[in-house]
Amino acid sequence: MTAPIRIGVIGLGWVGTARHIPTLSALPGFELVGIADRKSERVNAARIKGVRRATGTKLAEIGWIDEVEAISVATAPFAHRDLVCEALERGLHVITEKPFAMNVAEGQEMVASADRAQRMLGVVHNFQFARSMHRLRADLASGRLGKICGLRAIQLGNPARRLPSWYQDLPLGLFYDESPHLLYLLGSVAGPLELAKSVVAKSRHGSTTPAQVDAWFTAKGADYPITMSCNFESSLSEWYFTVHGEKAVAIVDVFRDIYLRLPNDGAHGTREVITSSLATTAQHWWQHLASGVPHLTGKLRYGNDHVFNRFAAGIRGEREIAAPVSAAAALRTLSLQHMIINRREEIYA
Repeated sequence: MTAPIRIGVIGLGWVGTARHIPTLSALPGFELVGIADRKSERVNAARIKGVRRATGTKLAEIGWIDEVEAISVATAPFAHRDLVCEALERGLHVITEKPFAMNVAEGQEMVASADRAQRMLGVVHNFQFARSMHRLRADLASGRLGKICGLRAIQLGNPARRLPSWYQDLPLGLFYDESPHLLYLLGSVAGPLELAKSVVAKSRHGSTTPAQVDAWFTAKGADYPITMSCNFESSLSEWYFTVHGEKAVAIVDVFRDIYLRLPNDGAHGTREVITSSLATTAQHWWQHLASGVPHLTGKLRYGNDHVFNRFAAGIRGEREIAAPVSAAAALRTLSLQHMIINRREEIYA
């Protein structure tokens, strides 16, 4: 048995308090030593026993920083580069939220800092390890879906839902904050992606966040379409990741952590339609019970536990296990984001 990794959490917004802290507190491989935020009211409001508290914008201002081996950065993305590089220079391992950095140059600087320090640098690309994605990978490995005919990631976003206060200051606003999830899900099945085309429909309301972003990708050895479609002016908030196979279609309901496998419906006659309806309904409600209870009790981790365990493996030198959450993976996703932004065709301008 190895001793738990002593870690602190920087940033006490929603993702820090609802995802990082509960996950780290529940994992035996970590000991949560301290928490910190630039706002003292957040530090004082955090209801966590047995941890040290600090307020500051730099690690040097945090009293407990020399007591930890690693930090988890859950701040707004504007602060990632400075905090990550400062931590690496202090000899700490770091895992940070997405978006990884504000631009590719910052991301490259962070990766170079980790290489120089010989420390693990990871990113929270968590949905690829959710229960629903494990079931998808099992079906792909067993051949239940047949030959892949296409991959599609779909996002509908209602602007009225809970959103961070700073998202409109990002490149293309909410797209920059949320698209990493869809990009790494596509890449987790197809392999490293290359952008073929991106189209952006500007907001109807003058928002930095566009009305819609669509992107097409290729991947080595993939002879099927790979697409992403994000609508940010919807009346509904839903995220889906679909794999179209010759034998069946797989649908991952990301927000509910539900996995559906619907068989090839052939001629799409009445019998096939009813069969698909029954299969969809039965699978959905059965898994809704399985995911709903953890969701209600705040224990649905959406793969965050796997991310932090892989981060710990990277600290121990098990780089292959850590690869999907490594700085290299983060930089690939970040680069794709900027390709989509920089090479976009704008419509409804």
